[in-house]
Amino acid sequence: VLQSSNSLKASYEDWLLTYGLSVSPFHMRWQTALFNRQFYNWGRWKPRFLYLWFSVGMVFGIVAMFGSVILLGKTLMQTLTQMLTEAPKAQNDRMLQVVVSVLFSGRYLRVPGVNLPVSQLTYFFSAILISGVIHEVGHGVAAIREQVRFNGFGIFIFIVYPGAFVDLFTTHLQLISPVQQLRIFCAGVWHNFVLGAASFIVLFLLPAILFPFYYTGVGALVTEVAEDSPANGPRGLFVGDLVTNLQDCPVYSVEDWNSCLGDISEKSQVGYCISAATLQQLSFPARVYRRLDGTVECCSNNSLTDICFSYSNNLDSHLYACLPARKVIEASKVCRTNTDCQKDFVPSLCVTPSLENQTRLIRVKHPPHIDMLYVGHPMHLQYTVSLSSFVPRQNFLSIDLPVVIETFCKYLISLSGALAVINAVPCFALDGQWILNSFLEATLSSLIVEKQNRELVGFLILLAGSALLAANVALGLWMVTAR
Repeated sequence: VLQSSNSLKASYEDWLLTYGLSVSPFHMRWQTALFNRQFYNWGRWKPRFLYLWFSVGMVFGIVAMFGSVILLGKTLMQTLTQMLTEAPKAQNDRMLQVVVSVLFSGRYLRVPGVNLPVSQLTYFFSAILISGVIHEVGHGVAAIREQVRFNGFGIFIFIVYPGAFVDLFTTHLQLISPVQQLRIFCAGVWHNFVLGAASFIVLFLLPAILFPFYYTGVGALVTEVAEDSPANGPRGLFVGDLVTNLQDCPVYSVEDWNSCLGDISEKSQVGYCISAATLQQLSFPARVYRRLDGTVECCSNNSLTDICFSYSNNLDSHLYACLPARKVIEASKVCRTNTDCQKDFVPSLCVTPSLENQTRLIRVKHPPHIDMLYVGHPMHLQYTVSLSSFVPRQNFLSIDLPVVIETFCKYLISLSGALAVINAVPCFALDGQWILNSFLEATLSSLIVEKQNRELVGFLILLAGSALLAANVALGLWMVTAR
C-alpha cells in the first residue's frame, strides 16, 4: 500500500534504507553494520587458534555433507516403508530423536499449531534464532580470518520462522583458494554442531550444576497439573507434590515416572492382596454383566468409590465382587496370583480390578498426602501432569527454573543439530551447495581439467541432493497432516 502511494513511496523507501530494513511478502529482514567492529575483533583474535578451529570445522563440514545424504536417504526409506506397511496413527510425542527426524520424519516434524504445543513456542523460536545467529557468527568470523571483507550482520523473519545472515564481499570470496572457502562455508554447520554439543553437556551436567540449589534422586516433583487432567481433585496431585511410587514401581526421577507408566500400560492390571474375611465383609451382592469389549462390570455406574474386582478360589476361577477401592488398596501389597498373598497362615486372595481394556487402576504415592487412586489410561496421566526431577533446597527457589533450562537445552540440541545436518546437504541455496562446489574445486581440478565439466558434475549432485531433501520435506509434511 505504501509503495503504491505516489506521495508516500519515496519517504517509505528512504525510511527502510535508513534503518536497514527490507520488507516483502512473508519476509522481513534487518541488516546493520553496528556489530562489524565486534566481528573484526573476533576474527583477529588468536589467529593460530582460529586457523585450527576452522580447519577442524572444515573437516567436520565435509564429513557432514556426505553423512547428511546418507541420513536423509535412510530417513526417506524409513518413511516410505512406514507409509506402505501401516496406517497413520498417534505416536509418542518425544522431544529428542535423531536430529534429522526433528525436521523431516512425519512422526517428529515440529509444526507450530499442528503438533507443537503452544506452551513450547517460546523455546522453539528462541532456539531457532540462537542457532541461526551462532551459525552466521561462524561464517562471519571465518570470513574475516580469511581476509574477506565483512559488510554487515542481520536477522530476518520468514513467515513465522526467525533466522540470521551475514553479508560478505563476494569478489573477495571468489578470489581466495577453495580450501579457504571451505573453512568459511563449513563454519556455520560446525558452530551449530558445537552449540548442540555444548547444550548436551549442560543438560548432562545439570544435576551437578544446580546441586547447590536443587537435589535429585528422591522422586518426581509435580510442576503443573492441567485443568482437564484426571489427576485433578481434592485427593489428586497438586503443584509441589513429590511422587515416589506408581503401584510397586519406585519413582526417583521424571524418567522413572515415564518408564513406570509405560510398563503399567503394556502389562496387565496388577491385583491387591486382601484377606478372605475382609473380602467377605466388604463385598455385597451385585449384578454382573459383560461390557462390549468382553470385560466384566459388577458395580453401579453411579458409584465413584467402588470398583468391580475379580478373584479366584479353589472352587471357582471367575468370581467378582464390588468393593470400595480405597479400603481394598490401602495397606495392601501388589500381587499377580493368590500365591503372592500367602503369609502368616491367614487365608488371603489376590483381587484384580475388572476394568475396560487399556484402562488401569494406579496407586500414586506422594507422601505425606494420602495416595491418589487413578482410573484411566496411563498415558492420559503422563500427558496432563508435568514433573521435574529437581527438588528445591529452599522454598523461595523456583520449581520451574530447572525445567526451563532442561527444555531449552533439549530444543537447542534438536534444532541446532538439525540445522547442522540440513545445511550440510548438497542442495541449492543451502551451505551444502557452496561446500560441494569448493570441495570439487579443491579435489577434482587435476582430474577434471575443464572448469565447465566440474561445474556440470556439481550441478548434477546438487540436483540429486535437492530432490532428496524435497522428498523428505514433502513426505514429512504428509505424515504430519495425515496424523
